[in-house]
Amino acid sequence: MKSLKNILAIFVFLFMITAGSSAWAETKWAYLDLSKVFDSYEKTKEYDATLEAQHSAYEKERNDKIEKLKEAQNKLDLLKPEEKDKAQKDLETMRNDLAQYDQQKRTDLNKQRDEKIREILLEIEKIVSDYAKKEKYDIILNDRVLIYGNQSMDISEPVLKLLNDSYNSTKGAAGKK
Repeated sequence: MKSLKNILAIFVFLFMITAGSSAWAETKWAYLDLSKVFDSYEKTKEYDATLEAQHSAYEKERNDKIEKLKEAQNKLDLLKPEEKDKAQKDLETMRNDLAQYDQQKRTDLNKQRDEKIREILLEIEKIVSDYAKKEKYDIILNDRVLIYGNQSMDISEPVLKLLNDSYNSTKGAAGKK
């Protein structure tokens, strides 16, 4: 009786392995170069340009504040002793304002960048999911988890085309309103 149970257990085990390997063989796999898709996405490029312009405006305003601070510092030595105290307090206020401005702007720019990155990644995820359903893929991996992937399994280009086409049609529709 015990040997019959063992034989039955082995038979069930072998059946499960065989059935499982058959299912894996029929699984449709692909991978996506997420960095390439993200960097080549038109929306990412536009946002990078916008962010660069905002950063340049921030740097210009910051440099203007620093220049005013330097001018005030240089004038300090020329003042009479009774005027120096007030000028020193004004200088300290300018330094504090600059530090606060710096902190606030950097925080705002970082938050804005992080939100936009999250938005873009969610768009990519949706397009990839829709593409996977349409093309009947069972599994799509990010290329960062791969050690090797056959080039024929890379769906980065078709996904990138779908992303850019979708973005450009949305952008075009918004421009016509």
